[in-house]
Amino acid sequence: MKRKFAPLAFWVLACAAPQLAQAQSFYAGKTITIIVGYKTGGGYDRTARLLARHLPKYLPGAPNIIVQNMPGANSLIAANHVYSVAKPDGLTVGTFNRNLPIAQLTRVDGVKFDMTKFAWIVSAASESTILAIRSDLPYKSVEELKKAGQPVVIGATGPGANTYDFPLLLKELLGLNLKIVSGYSSSSDIMLAIERKEADGRAGSLTSIAPFIDRKLVHPVIRARAAEPGIEKLPVDEDLAPNARAKAIMALRSAPEVVGRPYVMPPGTPQGLVQIMRAAFARAIEDPALKAEAAKAKMDLNYVSGDAALNVMKEVLAQPKDIVDEFSKYIKFGE
Repeated sequence: MKRKFAPLAFWVLACAAPQLAQAQSFYAGKTITIIVGYKTGGGYDRTARLLARHLPKYLPGAPNIIVQNMPGANSLIAANHVYSVAKPDGLTVGTFNRNLPIAQLTRVDGVKFDMTKFAWIVSAASESTILAIRSDLPYKSVEELKKAGQPVVIGATGPGANTYDFPLLLKELLGLNLKIVSGYSSSSDIMLAIERKEADGRAGSLTSIAPFIDRKLVHPVIRARAAEPGIEKLPVDEDLAPNARAKAIMALRSAPEVVGRPYVMPPGTPQGLVQIMRAAFARAIEDPALKAEAAKAKMDLNYVSGDAALNVMKEVLAQPKDIVDEFSKYIKFGE
């Protein structure tokens, strides 16, 4: 995928060429803010800060870029802000929970945006969701988790996040003996609880959990459909589904994972600035220095175009009512 999309960065930049001279003077001396829908330390925050260090050299005028954390309601607050409060002036970028299209699909209170109307820039990664548990526990497989004598405590942020929804479906549809404890403000807080043995494990993106797998603190047991290097042989949740209904529910939950790290601008942002931002993100993701820094931090970034990300949003939001109704019995977005 990386090689396939790399030339697109230069094509997008060429299309934006008529606006470059104007953008040069516009961006020079300005500050671009990347709003992150979570507190510091988690995967969304780490990815945003990595990109913020490398993007300026690919933007005309080399503007400053800062990261502003706006946690709350599994990033609904941040998404609403970017959608209706932030000015569409090319100086605000948002990144938030990949599952926000599920919130819109299921008509969650507090949703004040339409995912298809954001100015889509890119997804910086496709993310595989996994369930990982403490390595000092005796459970090494899905079958052993089903037969656990005591519920295995899984820390989570709240409904609508993969930390919560993935283990919920594993518990309800596959019969794993899990106890989900929600209310943690970030994935880093969950990992701290695991370090203290207050929790037995967590679900989330492989990128976020990989450093703790490498340290042997936790080990992965099961994954969703998106495969990444090192976890290809893990069992896939929907492959273990006992019936077609369960499989469909798990598949819908997994759909947004191709847009693992979404980046958007407010609706109405001038198309020329959107194209320039798209090109900058695409080139930064392919930057050897960024790749080296990402590898050192155990982060795996890959480019998914803004148009491809938008198509995923449209696919999720086009689901038939009967599937949505059944899905909504299990997945509830919000804190």
